[in-house]
Amino acid sequence: MGRYGYQKYGVPTSGYMDEYTAILTNYLAGNYEDTPLLEFAFGNLTLKFLKDTIFAVGANAKLHLNDDEIQPWRAHMAKAGDILNIGNLRSGVYGYISFKGGLKCRKILGSCSTYPRAGFGRYLRAGDIIELIQNPKNSISRTLPSQIIPKYGDRNTIRVILGPQEENFTTDGINAFLNSEYEVTSDSDRMGYRLRGENIEHSGKGADILTDAIPLGSIQVPAHGNPIVMLADRQTTGGYAKIGVVIRADVWKVAQTPVGGKIRFMRVNIKEAREIWVRTWNILKSVKKYLEGKVKGFEIKIGDNEFLTFVEEIP
Repeated sequence: MGRYGYQKYGVPTSGYMDEYTAILTNYLAGNYEDTPLLEFAFGNLTLKFLKDTIFAVGANAKLHLNDDEIQPWRAHMAKAGDILNIGNLRSGVYGYISFKGGLKCRKILGSCSTYPRAGFGRYLRAGDIIELIQNPKNSISRTLPSQIIPKYGDRNTIRVILGPQEENFTTDGINAFLNSEYEVTSDSDRMGYRLRGENIEHSGKGADILTDAIPLGSIQVPAHGNPIVMLADRQTTGGYAKIGVVIRADVWKVAQTPVGGKIRFMRVNIKEAREIWVRTWNILKSVKKYLEGKVKGFEIKIGDNEFLTFVEEIP
């Protein structure tokens, strides 16, 4: 999900805030990773099904289908007339609802992603009817292994690659960035999370640069010295020096850190970042095969540590 290929025209990519949870939720519903789904913030919403539907909810929240409590992180079958109630999130900021087959939507620049600032869709309102592509009659039984369920904390260590304007910061400024704890402020949204903490000192080059591109996870530091982590709805270019970029595998952890939550940054290099993402993507692919019954999962305990291992039978 996201609107790719248009940043050169000033159009943000948008898409989901938490890529990891969104993909897992889609897999639970029997979809591909990029199938359009619903993202919600903070919880506390109610949906009424107008047709039989397979769905899954990826969130740490209490769920009820009619009067029965049901569990997140598994697929469920809803009948026409059923009512799904999702309580407040007990941890994290964003949750996802995926429906088998996905949402029927009017694509704008090739994407279903909502970006209200530009008039690309709008936030949902009470009474809206959401059309689905399919309404399958047969249920599916899929449950995410407990070891794979994301853990949303209010204190997170986030791995970053320093740069691309590392020279715009003093050694003391970089040390402050890597050794301090920063708080997510209420002035944060899908565009970016503003953090508050130890000031990051600029070098003689200052806080301003010639405007350049802003990749996902970029960490801008304006003259006031507090970092801003740029997220899904970020602008395409910006003129503040960037001290680092959050690695792709950790962007979801930033997005799920609530207001008042604390973030620390840890330096990794490009090679390490690539290896971490390859491992993350391989886990996601293995989970998809597991949910489809193509591989088996086994719990292994070594000392006090438990591991989940996926095994594929070779014909």
